[in-house]
Amino acid sequence: MSNEEKMDKAQGVTSEREDGEDIDIQDKIDAAMEQIVADTAGAVEKDAKAEENMAPSGKLSEEPEKEIQLPFTTASSTSRKKSARPRPITYVPLEEGEMEIPPVPEKRKSHKGLKVTGIVLAILAVTAGCAYAGVSYYYMDKFFQGTIINGIDCSGMTAYEAEQAIASKVEDYSIQVMARNQEPESISGEEIDYKYMSDGEVLNYLKHQKPYEWITGFFEQRSYTAEENITYNKEKLQNEIKQLNCAKAENQVEPENAYVTFNDTQFEIVPETEGSKLNLKQAYRILEKAVSNSKETINFAKFKKAYVQAEVTKDDEELQATVNAYNNFTKASITYTFGDQTVTLDGSTIKDWLSFDEKGQLMQDDASFQQHIKDFVAQLAATYDTVGTDREFYTTSGRTVYVYGSAYGWQINQEAEVAQLTQEIQSGTQTTREPVYSMTANARGVNDIGDTYIEVDLSAQHMYYYQNGSVIFESDIVSGDMTYSDRQTPPGIFTLYYKKSPDVLRGKLLPNGEYEYEQPVTYWMPFNGGIGFHDADWQPYFGGDRYYGGGSHGCINLPPENAAILYNIIDYGVPIVCFY
Repeated sequence: MSNEEKMDKAQGVTSEREDGEDIDIQDKIDAAMEQIVADTAGAVEKDAKAEENMAPSGKLSEEPEKEIQLPFTTASSTSRKKSARPRPITYVPLEEGEMEIPPVPEKRKSHKGLKVTGIVLAILAVTAGCAYAGVSYYYMDKFFQGTIINGIDCSGMTAYEAEQAIASKVEDYSIQVMARNQEPESISGEEIDYKYMSDGEVLNYLKHQKPYEWITGFFEQRSYTAEENITYNKEKLQNEIKQLNCAKAENQVEPENAYVTFNDTQFEIVPETEGSKLNLKQAYRILEKAVSNSKETINFAKFKKAYVQAEVTKDDEELQATVNAYNNFTKASITYTFGDQTVTLDGSTIKDWLSFDEKGQLMQDDASFQQHIKDFVAQLAATYDTVGTDREFYTTSGRTVYVYGSAYGWQINQEAEVAQLTQEIQSGTQTTREPVYSMTANARGVNDIGDTYIEVDLSAQHMYYYQNGSVIFESDIVSGDMTYSDRQTPPGIFTLYYKKSPDVLRGKLLPNGEYEYEQPVTYWMPFNGGIGFHDADWQPYFGGDRYYGGGSHGCINLPPENAAILYNIIDYGVPIVCFY
């Protein structure tokens, strides 16, 4: 019986049995199949590894791979229903020799696994390359990931989209304006037609981007700063600045110059006041520059030129010089001596000669200050000058007379004194001195004649020379002729001008070129214009009433011998008191 017949017979016998008696062989077959598949896969992997190890040493013979034939299929077995009941085992009788196991030929290792792997890798490489190229193509007109332009994330954007994003940010613009003594105010971009203008810089960034380097965008960030070119309406900006509160007249305070004032003991500078009056022209330039640079805030207070400036500041050289000069005024101290009396002029008085306004600012009025100095000197003269005053005089004969002294006494040279005092005040001089005099007397006090003088008693026609209270010389005289009003010797107090020996006395110059008279003298001592002492040898006598009808033209005639004595002893500055 052939094997096929045996198999059919076995199948027939089996089919006649009840299902409940069949053994579930299918489950075992399924398990066996799973094991075979697993073993086969493991063997393939193992062969591949072995081939890699043997590749350097030699080759394996290539033989066709034999497939293992199974007496059953998984399809039929998986389609059958499983039963929970055990099936009876059917034994198929085998003929002799059927149990012999044929020899299994030695299995040779195959390169099939490597080929598959290579193919797969190649496919993957091609796929990846295509994908990379596709992404590169995508980024030909778009920015890589991680691209930041002007603080905006432009990843995946086209140049146009990036420009639009920048424009959106830029045109949403306003600038806050701050100023002295004012609350901040804002000017919006819309109010001045503030617009973004592309200059192609963003597109240029994109052009410099290499598309095939797109993957680097995932690992590094690129930041760019593009010029934000903008335009705006300058006329509208000018109008806007005029509308700001800080530009309105009612909110502006004029600056005040620094000035000099007196503070208790010295002069000092009061600093300038800045004020808040805008210099609109300069303020506009500052604002325009800020807007052009897209600045969001501007503070005019940080720009001096934005405001009208004080013309004189505390650092002004002329102001510093004024302070120094006027501080010398306060240092000055001039003490005048008038015999045993003194008068002191110092800074406390000088300060009052200066002019100040209601806020204490020094008003430099040189004319006024100079007038104060003149008034001060004039007051000194009025108090202490004796020239031109009447003096009570006690005569040798015992009479008391009042003599008007127009040419003798103390007289301050006011012009010279004003000049010297001005210089001393300006230089801060501290000194004690007498005033500058144009005329001085022998003594101080009411009777400044002193005890050395010449007394000419015109009524008694006699003269005396006192020195230190004692008479050292006396003589009869002949004075001006009393019968002529223009020849009478005038009373008064005088001093000697000079003395000369000899000399020629001359009268008035007549129209014909000759003098009214010419009289040679040996001793000439003038004291009052053309009136003086001289010798007169033509006089028949001296004293008595000779001066009536035989008097001189006004001079004091002396006997020649007495004239000689007087000429030798008379001193300059000795007061000559003439009285009737």
